[in-house]
Amino acid sequence: MNNFEFKNPTKIIFGKDTIKKLNEEISADAKVLLLYGGGSIKKNGIYDQVKTALANVDVTEFGGIPANPEYAILMEALKIIKDKKITYLLAVGGGSVIDGTKFLSAAAVYNGDTPWEILAKNIRTKKGMPFGTVLTLPATGSEMNSGAVITRKETKEKLAMGGPGLFPQFSILDPEVVKSIPQRQLANGLADAFTHVLEQYITYSVDAKLQDRFAESILQTLIEIAPDVLKDVFDYKAASNFMWSCTMALNGLIQKGVPTDWAIHAMGHELTALYGIDHARTLAIITKSHYKYNFEAKKEKLAQYGERVWNITDGSVTDKAYAAIEKTTAFFKSLGIDTKLSDYTKDYEGTAEEIAKRFTNRHWLGLGEHQSLSPEKVEEIVKMAY
Repeated sequence: MNNFEFKNPTKIIFGKDTIKKLNEEISADAKVLLLYGGGSIKKNGIYDQVKTALANVDVTEFGGIPANPEYAILMEALKIIKDKKITYLLAVGGGSVIDGTKFLSAAAVYNGDTPWEILAKNIRTKKGMPFGTVLTLPATGSEMNSGAVITRKETKEKLAMGGPGLFPQFSILDPEVVKSIPQRQLANGLADAFTHVLEQYITYSVDAKLQDRFAESILQTLIEIAPDVLKDVFDYKAASNFMWSCTMALNGLIQKGVPTDWAIHAMGHELTALYGIDHARTLAIITKSHYKYNFEAKKEKLAQYGERVWNITDGSVTDKAYAAIEKTTAFFKSLGIDTKLSDYTKDYEGTAEEIAKRFTNRHWLGLGEHQSLSPEKVEEIVKMAY
């Protein structure tokens, strides 16, 4: 097992009727900016619960953060933070709203020329403006980590940021919110969390037995609960396990002491930036090609995954590893998610070359757990995903 340090300061408040606890977490003298997305929280009752809990707090609202948090829109929110002398941020939404709030947390205290530098120059935030979250869509794990991904429409870029100052102070996880989520977004959440685990697990062994078992248990849970999560009738037990699995998939625990990949995400982000494809679906597009291209380097771990998660017991290590890849693709399809780029756009020709060029320009010359995936290799992987 590799050396590691682990600290996660986010307080989790989990369970039914927990949104009312907001007033216990935010000081009465705070000047709060409430951030949310397209307005669904006003239809499903979450907005009213939040406003009731913060009835005695000075709250300014900013809605309209899109599914891929857009830099230009966030800059409008940043102006409000400055003008209104906001002291606390509250994200009420899914990963996009929370990611956007993390950017604002960093930008609010940034002294550089333009906040885009935080992303373009990969500037780590040691201390941002304090913020908390009310999670409305399980998927990204952003409610208990310090990372974020922001999109800039004008340049068709989607870049990551982070730092120890960007953990939420608290996150409220009420599984009841799952009741109002459309099936497409539920499927996306399942696929997103599943791929988060794969990126931290399917690399190579360093004999970190407990981390492997943690990762495998999250994958097994997501597979088991997926049919119940996607049913028309709300299942609180399934929703609870879904929400907590998504959080555990990316709160830092399973990646400690082990090598991690993240090349699937790097390529997937570009597909979202170029075509607006849902983030989780871009991951499903790339996954099979990535594992087939890097088969020899990942074969042992793929076979272990096949045995422990999919109960594949027949054949050689190679046979089990290939079967595990096919099982993964079948799982995505069982969620109603297509797994080829050509399923989403007819204009896929040239995509691989464009992504390779972007990675070259950013000096992303060695992705993956071995830092061995050059832009030329990325180009081949993306072409395999057409």
